[in-house]
Amino acid sequence: MGKQNTSYALMTLDKVLEGDASRLAGLEKIIETMNGPAPDRDAPVREIPARLGDRWSALILMILQTGTYRHAELKRVVTLLAHEESISQRMLTLRLRMLERDGLVCRSVYPTVPPSVDYALSPLGEELAFRFFDLVFWIQERDADIMAARAQFDAAQST
Repeated sequence: MGKQNTSYALMTLDKVLEGDASRLAGLEKIIETMNGPAPDRDAPVREIPARLGDRWSALILMILQTGTYRHAELKRVVTLLAHEESISQRMLTLRLRMLERDGLVCRSVYPTVPPSVDYALSPLGEELAFRFFDLVFWIQERDADIMAARAQFDAAQST
C-alpha cells in the first residue's frame, strides 16, 4: 500500500473514531505492521494462521517436529494422534503440499522402486513450530481461564 493510501486510511479512521488519539495510534501501528490495512488474500500473514487453524496442519507440524517421516508412516501417526477420524490419503497429501509450498516442509524423493518420499520440517518450519507451540502452551496454561470465560458468556446469553 502506498503512503497516500495509508494516509487516507488514517484520516478515515480518525473520523470513525471521532479523534480518539489512543485508539488511532494503536491502529496506526497495526497498519505499519501489516504494510497497509488489508493484505492480499494470498499474503502469508493471512494464510499461515488459517493453515495452522485447519484440521490437520498443526498436528502434522507437531509430528514433523519429532523427525523425518515417510508418507504412509506419517498417515498412520496422524491417524493415531488425531482426536477426530483418520486423515485420508488425499487430505494428507494436500496439507503436505500446502506446507511445502509455504516453505515449512521439505519433501525428499529417493530413486528407489517404488520411489521413497520423506517429509521433514524445513528451518522455516522449525522456527514456526517453535513459535506456534509457545502459543499452544499459553493456551493450555490458560485453559481454566478460557473455560470460565466461556461459561460466564454462555450463562449471560441464556438469561
